[in-house]
Amino acid sequence: MKLRINKARKLWWTVSAAIILSGLIAILISWQQLGVPLRPSLDFVGGTRLQFELDCSQQNNCARPVDIAAVRDVLAEQGLANSSIQILGQEQHGVSIRTKTLDVDQRTTLQKALSEKIGAFAPQATQIDTVGPTIGRQLLSSGLLALIVSFVGITIYISLRFQLDFAVLAIVALLHDVFVTVGVFAILGLVLGVEVDSLFIVSLLTITGFSVNDTVVIYDRIRELLKMYPDRPDQ
Repeated sequence: MKLRINKARKLWWTVSAAIILSGLIAILISWQQLGVPLRPSLDFVGGTRLQFELDCSQQNNCARPVDIAAVRDVLAEQGLANSSIQILGQEQHGVSIRTKTLDVDQRTTLQKALSEKIGAFAPQATQIDTVGPTIGRQLLSSGLLALIVSFVGITIYISLRFQLDFAVLAIVALLHDVFVTVGVFAILGLVLGVEVDSLFIVSLLTITGFSVNDTVVIYDRIRELLKMYPDRPDQ
């Protein structure tokens, strides 16, 4: 069986266009709701993230899932009404809270108030992370700079190894892969609350590397075929 990708290119263009268009719509909605194209994690915006899980070893402590309304009420009482709340786990016995930067006393007070409201937490499952806004901005700017430098380097490399029009088409293919990935995560951010962190930038760089590798292999084969069959039509 032969898979004629080029012959069915209109179908694949349509599929790619649909995915990219859906992603762009999600990015616009995210920009209106959050002020950013993707839902950022603590790595980029700075602040404190607290993750708690109910201690199911205590009797009747996990009889009910975590009540998000109760968590929101506690945060409002602590002056943290604008915090982001996410219920975790299939049994919904965990909660993740992302809020402004809190000191040790504020974190202790919040944890105690939540424990009194929704149940005792398992100490071994408690996670508290704090990132300053300056570090977050540095991570974001460094990641974007790495992406830009990689695109420039790819353009120069392919232009020298092949020719400029090949480099332009390679960048178009790279942008396609990046846009598809970013669009999917924009949709996941709106639907499931998925956040992107510094590892997301690493993932984009990895996708860029694999895409370039595949493109170079294909370009080598195209160059061979053009030399062997200069008058051969597209199939």
